[in-house]
Amino acid sequence: MVMDKRLEAFASIRAALSLPLAPLQYIVSWPTNFIDTVKSVISTHDDLVNENLSLKAEQLLLRSQLQRLIAVESENNYLKALFQSSKQVKGKTLIAELLAVDFEPFVNQVVLNKGTRDGVYVGQPVLDATGIMGQVIQAGPITSRVLLVNDPRSGVAVQNVRTGMRAVAVGDSYSGKLKLMYVPNTADIKVNDIFLSSGLGDRYPEGYPVGKVISVNKDPARQFAEVYIQPSAHLNSSRQVLLIWNQRNA
Repeated sequence: MVMDKRLEAFASIRAALSLPLAPLQYIVSWPTNFIDTVKSVISTHDDLVNENLSLKAEQLLLRSQLQRLIAVESENNYLKALFQSSKQVKGKTLIAELLAVDFEPFVNQVVLNKGTRDGVYVGQPVLDATGIMGQVIQAGPITSRVLLVNDPRSGVAVQNVRTGMRAVAVGDSYSGKLKLMYVPNTADIKVNDIFLSSGLGDRYPEGYPVGKVISVNKDPARQFAEVYIQPSAHLNSSRQVLLIWNQRNA
């Protein structure tokens, strides 16, 4: 019993002493607790930063994949349109792809991945899914060079769908458009008139889209009107084109 009383007294004394020592213990342990808290916050922040970077990288990858899918879908749609164009062509056709584009001033030419081994010949007409692009001017074994219709050395015999008027459309390097030559001021021609290839001159087959009139300027002081045409073919964006054979070269 004496021992129990002593233990009780000792416990009471220790409890009494712990009260004034509690703030001191808190002060002593505060730096350690603070450091542990900071470490935890930093660790959590680093984890969040790493997770954020990972999510951004994943988002970028998904976006690039989406853009690629959109590009593939667009290319497939274009190839379908090109295939539909080939079905309207009488005779042999061949799809070719652009390898290079000339960037010299006043030169509008492209290089294709088809050549004489594929039957390509100089003077061969070239179309895209929407109209006449140009004609082959050089043919090597595996590649060929095409003069586009908006090159100043190019000329296409055309006919107005609305009136039947015939003319010659030549390339204009300054504007990238086509210009009708020797159109009288009295000619019946309007903006939005459609011109097709007339087939004259045996250079391009008859009835293929060449372009649409975008401006008509009739100056009384001049003998001929100034008429510009927007090419139907996508000269600056088509990647695949259609080589066609006329009856003589088929």
